[in-house]
Amino acid sequence: MEHKTEGAVTRVNQEGRWDSYIDLPEKQHQLYRRTLMIVILSQIFGGAGLAAGITVGALLAQSMLGTDSFAGVPTALFTLGSAGAALFVGRLSQRFGRRLGLGAGFLAGGIGAIGVVISAVTSNVILLFISLFVYGAGTATNLQARYAGTDLASSTQRATAVSMAMVSTTLGAVAGPNLVGVTGRFATSIGVPALSGPFILAAAAYILAGLVLLFLLRPDPFVVARAIEERRIMNEPDISAKKAAVPAANSRGVIVGATVMVLTQIVMVAIMTMTPVHMRHHGHGLNEVGLVIGIHVGAMYLPSLVTGLLVDKVGRMAMAIASGITLLAAGGLAALAPANSMFLLITALALLGLGWNFGLISGTALIVDATHPSTRAKTQGTVDVLIALSGAAGGGLSGVIAAHSSYATLSITGGLLSFLLIPVVIWSRRSRI
Repeated sequence: MEHKTEGAVTRVNQEGRWDSYIDLPEKQHQLYRRTLMIVILSQIFGGAGLAAGITVGALLAQSMLGTDSFAGVPTALFTLGSAGAALFVGRLSQRFGRRLGLGAGFLAGGIGAIGVVISAVTSNVILLFISLFVYGAGTATNLQARYAGTDLASSTQRATAVSMAMVSTTLGAVAGPNLVGVTGRFATSIGVPALSGPFILAAAAYILAGLVLLFLLRPDPFVVARAIEERRIMNEPDISAKKAAVPAANSRGVIVGATVMVLTQIVMVAIMTMTPVHMRHHGHGLNEVGLVIGIHVGAMYLPSLVTGLLVDKVGRMAMAIASGITLLAAGGLAALAPANSMFLLITALALLGLGWNFGLISGTALIVDATHPSTRAKTQGTVDVLIALSGAAGGGLSGVIAAHSSYATLSITGGLLSFLLIPVVIWSRRSRI
C-alpha cells in the first residue's frame, strides 16, 4: 500500500505543473493558439529545408552518376531516411513530447544537408547517398509537425489545425525552389558545385526549425493533452467507468486514413521526382525548373487552410474522393502536356500538389479521430513510416519507369493509381453500415 501511495503522490506532483491547463479551458485554448504560432514559425524554416531535395536532388544525382536511371534514387533515399526518422520521432514524441521529438528530427535533417554539400564538393557518391538518407529526417519531421497543432484541438478543429501548420510551410517551400539560382551562384562563389547550393539553405533552415521547437515549445502540447486525458480518467467514480473512459482505437479509421495518405504520396512523389529531369531533357533551365516545382510545392501547402475547413465541414471521406479525382487529372495532364509548354506543366504540377494536399489533410484527420492520446504519437509515427516508404517506392521506381518507357507513361500510371482512393472510401462507408 505504501508503494502505491508514494507512486500516486509522485504522479500528482509531476502533473502539478499542468494543473492550470488541465482545470482551465481558457488556458488550454491559449496554449493551443501559442502552439500553432510556434509550429507555424518552425514550418516556415522546415519548408525551405525540404524544398532542396525536391528541386535539385535528382539533378545532383544525375550529374554525379552520369545516368537518368538512378535519378529517382535521391528521392528514394531521403524518403527511406524519413521512414526511419518518422518511427524515431513518433516514439520520442510519445515518450518525451513533441518538443524533443520534432526538435531532434529537424537537427538531424540539417546535419544530413551539410553532408550532401560535402559529398558534392568531394564527388563522393557514397557520402551523398548516406547524407540524403539522414537528410530525410527533416522531411519526416516537417510532416509530423502537423500533428502538434492537433494535440489540444477539438474534434471540429483538427483538420483546420493541421491546415494552419501546413499552410505556413508554403512560405519556405515556395521560396526554396525559386532560390535555386541565387543559392547556386552563392555556392559557386565559395567554390562549391552550384547544385549543392539549395542544400546549404536546407541545412540552415532545418537547424533553425529545430532550435525554434526546442527552445519555444514549452509547455509541450502533447504532454499537456495526455495529462488532461489522464486526469479525466482518474476522476471517473469507479473502475468500470474508468475503463469505459478510455476509448479503443478505431482500427478501421487508422487503415483508411493511412491508405489515403499512402496512395497520394506514391503518386505525388513519382511524378514530381521526374518532372525536373523531364524538363531538363527538353531544354528548360534551372530557373524554369525552380518555378514549376515552386508552384507545385505551393499547391501542396498553400490551399491547406481552405482544405482544413472543407475537411471539418464537408467531411473526411468526401475530400479523400476529391483527392483521387484531382490526382487523376494531374497525371493525365502531365502525360499529355507538350514538354515545351510551361503553362500546362505548371497546371499539371499544381493539380498534383493540390490532390496531395486533399489526401494528406483528410487522412491526417482520420488518424487523429481514430486514436487516443495514450498511443496517438506512436501510431502517427508508424503511419508516417508507411507514407515515407511509399514515397521511397514512388521515387525509386519513377526513374526506372521513365528511363525504360516515358514520362507520359509514368504520369498516366500515377493518375490511374490515385483513382483507387474511391473504392477505399466506398469500402469504409459500407463497413460502417
